[in-house]
Amino acid sequence: MSTRVRILAFMAIVVVLVVGAGVYVLREGSEVRAERAAEPAAPQAPVADVADGPRIVFRHTGIDNEYGVVAMVALDDPSGPRAFTGVACDRVAARPDGASCLVTDRGVVTSYEDKELDADWDEVDTTALPGIPSRTRLSPDGTLAATTVFVSGHSYMSTGFSTATEVHEFGGGKRWGNLEKFQLVIDGRPVNPLDRNIWGVTFVDDRAFYATVGTGGTTYLVRGDLEARTLTAVSEHAECPSISPDGTRVAFKVDVDPGRKIVWQIAVMDLATGDRTLLADGPRGLDDQVAWLDDDTILYGLPRADEPGVTDVWSVAAAADATPELLIEQAWSPTVVP
Repeated sequence: MSTRVRILAFMAIVVVLVVGAGVYVLREGSEVRAERAAEPAAPQAPVADVADGPRIVFRHTGIDNEYGVVAMVALDDPSGPRAFTGVACDRVAARPDGASCLVTDRGVVTSYEDKELDADWDEVDTTALPGIPSRTRLSPDGTLAATTVFVSGHSYMSTGFSTATEVHEFGGGKRWGNLEKFQLVIDGRPVNPLDRNIWGVTFVDDRAFYATVGTGGTTYLVRGDLEARTLTAVSEHAECPSISPDGTRVAFKVDVDPGRKIVWQIAVMDLATGDRTLLADGPRGLDDQVAWLDDDTILYGLPRADEPGVTDVWSVAAAADATPELLIEQAWSPTVVP
């Protein structure tokens, strides 16, 4: 067989393989789309029917054509019809006048963005993020936004993870930059550890906030001051805080088996006394920043063990003997909009 014939034969084989692979991909894609279309869709409602009243905003995680899209349900009917906004987010936080939406753009080169949206879910500002979306929160009046991303690693259980957390005015304007530049105060002394990581902001108002600082193998609940540019430790062993609507308590997750394996439970701390209440039934697999449904009830997302990618939002009273209850199926990253 001549060299020319061998080359032509090789090219023919390549063409067959490429065409076959293309057909396979198209067929598989069609099957996936068909499977999603065949999934029972969650009951739906027009956005206008839900958006005008108190509501819970969240990321829909049903394996269907709305996967990843932000949805909302009426606050007084969390298991009822959900209204889909048409906006897809990895993480979302909402207030009556707008929302912060962290997005992964899987193009030729994967990139990450913080999209800020108005009350009609139209984009008003976009900022590039330096890493994988992790957390976002808005201040009570919606004028400030906080974002946390992973700049290496994929979860808090990864060795050597690193975060970048920033605060800025919603829709553009003043930016306070990476909170690692703030002065950290522990035990009344200014310290400057090189290994500090900061994540999980929850706003008190337009100046004060709480967050987590990890350094030296210990996590701290810190109170932040935007004007003074300080982070002051108020307690140890606390992650991903969320302040109660009345501002008197903060909920966070605690590793109750440190040094062996990670076992999360939710704790609630009285800010006036420092007293903690550990909720008895700790949610296994919790990797969420908890939220408050009201002054007495906490929300959090949990993945389903038997359905990868599907999560549910649970509620639990902020009491030691409380039992968690399923609140919203196929949901993640909840925010209460009163």
